Amino acid sequence: MTQNQTGCYAEWEVNLTFSKGGDQMAEQNTSNEKMMGAVSYLLGPITGIIILLTEKNNANIRFHAMQSTLLFGAIFLFNIVLGIIPVLGWLVALVLSPLIGIVSLVLWLLLMWKAYNGEKFKLPYFGDLAEKQLAKMK
Repeated sequence: MTQNQTGCYAEWEVNLTFSKGGDQMAEQNTSNEKMMGAVSYLLGPITGIIILLTEKNNANIRFHAMQSTLLFGAIFLFNIVLGIIPVLGWLVALVLSPLIGIVSLVLWLLLMWKAYNGEKFKLPYFGDLAEKQLAKMK
């Protein structure tokens, strides 16, 4: 390596700087992807739908948004149906509501945590359904 005033050392430092910048950009994109995956679950189907409408490229974020929409949308509809059915629905809702609430809370926290850690955690039925729906939307 020859050394002059504008020689190789300056080029090497510039390349090193660009290399570090690229790594930081990749880290930031991954961090943003993880955060958006977790935000997909934040308000259930509301944030799921908003993210599905706004995010067009990232398959991981779209998966979390679709799974959130399907899972928490189904729980919401189930609670509405139980509330509409007279007497029997109300009795079933009275018994099941605490259980549904606890299960929903645990799922909500678990799914947000898994998404924030970058894992694609598929629920048994809803994960497969989310993938099928996303394949249809392409």
